[in-house]
Amino acid sequence: MSGSGAGALYWSEKQGARLDRLEQLLALRYSHLTRERRRQPLNDALILHVEAAQLRETMRLLHDDAELDFKLLIDLAGVHYPDRARPLEVVYQLLSVHHNHRLRVKVALDEGDVVPSMTVVWGNASWYEREVYEMFGILFSGHPDLRRLLTDYDFDGYPLRKDFPVEGRVEVRYDPGLKRVVQEPTQLSVPNREFYGRQRS
Repeated sequence: MSGSGAGALYWSEKQGARLDRLEQLLALRYSHLTRERRRQPLNDALILHVEAAQLRETMRLLHDDAELDFKLLIDLAGVHYPDRARPLEVVYQLLSVHHNHRLRVKVALDEGDVVPSMTVVWGNASWYEREVYEMFGILFSGHPDLRRLLTDYDFDGYPLRKDFPVEGRVEVRYDPGLKRVVQEPTQLSVPNREFYGRQRS
């Protein structure tokens, strides 16, 4: 085995051992939470499934418990699964620098469910939650400033949901005759475009 291959295998084994210890600790202290272990080559992951009503208390424990010590919120993202009974999901990526543990926390949601804001636990959750609100339409209760970041205030829809049209609903342009910006329904100048696998002559 090459040096880089042996190194990757060693790192994977160390990561697996750390996740084993973390999984045992969570099983002892938080047996009421649903755990999932995804064992993949070089990419083990430990996932906690939490209900929205339990989220703030659970995250506070994960943050404050000295043996867990998840002081960093690395990322927070929304996901849309239109075919599921609960089509929306918020995913939190946590890191304990002290213990070198990583943990993924998932919250499944129905349309219209509200998630408690994690800005009281991690200050950097603010912009992540604003982005998830804007792109997926998921509301966060207790957020200090839940407003759009990337689109216009009158934007219609949630662009990262899978049922949102790829070409969008409106296009924005400057009209020199009116001397202002106008919105018009999207009209593609080249219909039925093929972006991939197209042979040029």
